[in-house]
Amino acid sequence: MKAKSKIYIGNRIFTTACYIILTLLAVLCLFPFLLVLSASFTDEYTLLWEGYKLIPSKFSTGAYQLVFKTSQIGSAYLVTIFNTAVGTMASLLVTSMMSYALSIRKLRIRNGVAFFVYFTMLFSGGMVANYLLITKYLHLKDNILVYILPSLISPWNMMLLRNFFETIPESLAESAKIDGANDMHILMKIILPIAKPGLVTIGLYYALSYWNEWYKAMLYIDKENLITLQYLIMKILRNINFANTVAGSIGVSVNVPTYTSRMATVIVTIGPIVFLYPFLQKYFVKGLTVGGVKG
Repeated sequence: MKAKSKIYIGNRIFTTACYIILTLLAVLCLFPFLLVLSASFTDEYTLLWEGYKLIPSKFSTGAYQLVFKTSQIGSAYLVTIFNTAVGTMASLLVTSMMSYALSIRKLRIRNGVAFFVYFTMLFSGGMVANYLLITKYLHLKDNILVYILPSLISPWNMMLLRNFFETIPESLAESAKIDGANDMHILMKIILPIAKPGLVTIGLYYALSYWNEWYKAMLYIDKENLITLQYLIMKILRNINFANTVAGSIGVSVNVPTYTSRMATVIVTIGPIVFLYPFLQKYFVKGLTVGGVKG
């Protein structure tokens, strides 16, 4: 009994030590974000003279007022939210269907199709070919679908989800086929509910990709009401830097919150999407481990 008691106490000490270490690591990872948040609410001159602090000595919302003063911020948010929501759902649907098809070992052409998908990860047609395809043949210039259709499926995400599907026993699909179910019914009613961790993992990848989209807005969008939030924020920062450069070259003092506005744009752009992690964390870890290890 004493030996078991010592083992129990040792396990408790070890577990407690692990929790303390992980908590400290989490605080260290959260510390830079808190500094950015504090700097975004700090007066510009105070930040330059006193540096970064967790609690600002002089509170100011000037940076946020400068960012939200732009009339396009509302439409840019709506465009980004639409792209993230619709694009993620569409990408998950297409990726899951293709991944399920390539996970079926009886499909004769699955190796050839998988190689074709993998080939696109190594080589691409280039920017000129993509631009001509999207603008001249697909006619997606100044169209909100230009954010979604070219990015509808990611080869890496498809491969990862296919590996996850291959861990699901084939007997489930075979039993359903005996009962008369077709492949679409098997995918929607049997495979996808089991593959929820993998879908959440891939969905998070897609959501981050759509949320951070700015390159397509620069190339294919001329209408101001169709630009994304990330591209608008980049334009705001460029205008602030340009204004400070011009004012400095002619010897005029302009009180534009340059550094604090950068911190504010970080909070504005990553604030909404970062709240997804606490809700998806348990699925995210499981989806990566199960999808990457077979057997």
